[in-house]
Amino acid sequence: MNTFKTLNKINVNENTESITTSKGVKLTYLSWAWAWTELKKAYPDATSCVYENVDGWNYHTDGRTAWVKTGVTIDGLEHIEYLPVIDNRNQAIPLDKLTSMQVNTSIQRSTTKAIARHGLGLYIYAGEDLPDIPIWKDGERDTYEAEIKKSIVGKKGETDYENVKQLWRELTKRQVTDIWKAFDNQEHIIIKDACRDFDTKEK
Repeated sequence: MNTFKTLNKINVNENTESITTSKGVKLTYLSWAWAWTELKKAYPDATSCVYENVDGWNYHTDGRTAWVKTGVTIDGLEHIEYLPVIDNRNQAIPLDKLTSMQVNTSIQRSTTKAIARHGLGLYIYAGEDLPDIPIWKDGERDTYEAEIKKSIVGKKGETDYENVKQLWRELTKRQVTDIWKAFDNQEHIIIKDACRDFDTKEK
């Protein structure tokens, strides 16, 4: 199997982050740290680079705004990505307002997009919806809901916090988002209390 097919078949659904722009447009990003980890697991010799400008800066500019240029090489094939330095409204940042943190964020996103050109999570940047992969196996959701509710009530009316935490820890982010609405406000409080040492991941 070639590089693109190997990376393109990896499911990235649970490792995306979304933001909504001021115009209500939802943008989806792949976690750069996860993308790099998966890339190196599949291709340990893969490398990345940040292209500096003639002055040695890690970004490029036309005097008004800025952009970054990154490359990712796998088995001798390099894919290069250009990305503007933008704010949280998805707008280009004026050069005199630029910060190093914003440049760094653009570098990480640009590197992730360069990885995507090799196949990993490319559908995110192709304007496509995330693949419709089932959240639950048959009957699994009902089983988890019943077991969690049973643990919340517990024997003699006492909550089995450890079991609630264990069951909740087994769920993916998408499963948590889906099942959260099955519980009432009081049950939400109990779940959060049981899981206070890690993210309950409710949406």
